[in-house]
Amino acid sequence: MSHEERNLEFLNRRRIVYRRMPITDKPTVEATHWDHYVEGTYECYELFRSRAKITTYKSLKWHLLVLWYLNPQLDQDNFMQIAEIIANKQHGFTSFEIHPELLRKMVYEVSMLDLDEPPKNRLRKVIFKYGNPLTKEEKLRIVGTLIGRTKKVHSDDIYDAMLSIHDNNVTITIARLTEILFVSTRTIHRNMCEELRKEKELLNKQL
Repeated sequence: MSHEERNLEFLNRRRIVYRRMPITDKPTVEATHWDHYVEGTYECYELFRSRAKITTYKSLKWHLLVLWYLNPQLDQDNFMQIAEIIANKQHGFTSFEIHPELLRKMVYEVSMLDLDEPPKNRLRKVIFKYGNPLTKEEKLRIVGTLIGRTKKVHSDDIYDAMLSIHDNNVTITIARLTEILFVSTRTIHRNMCEELRKEKELLNKQL
């Protein structure tokens, strides 16, 4: 296996949950292949959805926190094994090496956190169901129809559009975002915070 390829088989063999659809939030519109949350939902966790790798300690810690939260059956020993898999650069999850002692400290800190409060997450509005047969053009058209034509575009709408573009292995550009969201270039720039700009660069580097 190439070191550039993420090996999810390590997690799948251990039945580790790394994706979860919303559990209490109900979609405004539920279709065969997608759900639309007009007000958005924070309950959708989709780790390793895109090909983008974990590039910082902060991001690694967040991924471990979500895995700990989604897999309450894990004890600390099992959690440490999973963390070692994720943190091993050769397995394709991260773009950097982390010292074993620092990883152990990170795992301990995560395991001590109160998980009655779900990990901080991004707001999502359009969620495509697993295994859907939609083409990239169909997905982008759906995102644009549901988000771009409904109301004023916000940063969360731009992020949804960015994920949809990236998931279809297409370079994210301002022009593509304006086409999908039916807004002007000025509107995109006005609502695109520095965090989104960095995310855009990161996602494009992974193509």
